[in-house]
Amino acid sequence: MTVHDSSSIVRKRITGHVGFSNLPNQVLRKSVKDGFQLTAMVVGESGLGKSTLINTIFNSTICQPREVPHPAEERPKTVAIENIQADIEENGVKLRLTIVDTPGFGDFVNNSECWDPILQTIEDRYDAYLKQENSVRRMKKVDTRIHACIYFIQPTGHSLKTIDIEFMRRLHDKVNLIPVIAKADTMTEDEVADFKERIVSDLAFNGIRIFQAPIYDDDDDESVGESETIARAIPFAVIGADPTKTIRSPSSGRRIRGRAYPWGVVDVDDPSHCDFILLRRMLVHSHMEALRERTQDVLYETWRTQRMLGMGVIQDHSVFEEVDPAEKAREDRLMHEAKLAKMEAAMKDVFREKVEAQEAKLKQSEVELYARHKEMKEAMTKQWNQLMERKQQLESGAQDPRKKR
Repeated sequence: MTVHDSSSIVRKRITGHVGFSNLPNQVLRKSVKDGFQLTAMVVGESGLGKSTLINTIFNSTICQPREVPHPAEERPKTVAIENIQADIEENGVKLRLTIVDTPGFGDFVNNSECWDPILQTIEDRYDAYLKQENSVRRMKKVDTRIHACIYFIQPTGHSLKTIDIEFMRRLHDKVNLIPVIAKADTMTEDEVADFKERIVSDLAFNGIRIFQAPIYDDDDDESVGESETIARAIPFAVIGADPTKTIRSPSSGRRIRGRAYPWGVVDVDDPSHCDFILLRRMLVHSHMEALRERTQDVLYETWRTQRMLGMGVIQDHSVFEEVDPAEKAREDRLMHEAKLAKMEAAMKDVFREKVEAQEAKLKQSEVELYARHKEMKEAMTKQWNQLMERKQQLESGAQDPRKKR
């Protein structure tokens, strides 16, 4: 077998048409055929406009407005988890949208542990996906994992509340966090800027990681500028508006989505009024796939690793090491030689043990033969002495004359 060194690979530029440059179009056709999927979770206290913002982002009535319960009515004891699914289509591209709403969050007198049902939901969805990966038939996996969590912050203008910090601290390594300042039209531009600085400072102080628009090496200047603009705008100061109702702009005279006040009109699609356009651009226009990719490659893999280690699965890190074929062949040869040397040494030990055992057996036989020979020699000597004595007696009896008479 010939081993090729990776450093000998020659890079060539194709001068004629081959056809593999059409691969992106094949992926595009398959993606358009299969459609896309996005699961977003909205978290925040009641009355911050979560449903309105979702409807504004997708320019459709996805979430029905929620009625605020009367103070005298009995309220749920825990945070509820509600799934809202919608199939939407734009220019032939289909999107299966799932909105996970969390009514009741932050509405209790004691809000400690109100994040537990949300955290449990995220991990349950990870666990369901892991079971699909480990199943025998996994041709069509259904991805119900949360790709983005839009967290609504009250426009207090001061700093993050304890519940905000604790919630994001517990979930920032499980889901892509996107903090937004709700109802930003209740503050002035300077108040919004100061509030953003305080929020960014609180996030950094508490070590909370939020989703940042990634910048790739091959991005053009326009894409890099767009990602940097989005990164500078976080947390997004947003304003929602009913997508089914429009108002007339006094400056341009056209119909816009916004809110009318005695002091003027707020256009949610105007970047100078709020950051809604940047939020929508990041969520669905430019970085939806980045959200899904980070969920798969970073957040889910981290959770999966911890889960598998907790189940007692031991990771063999050697499978991730790069292997040089020549070095691998040399190591295999050395291992084979060491194995042969070990077998040869073992055979020599066995042979030596057998020789020693045979020598010990021969020595024992020699001792036994010598003892037997000595015993026989002593018996023969005794018998010889007896015979000689007898002979002497016979001879002395023959020479005595008195015995003859």
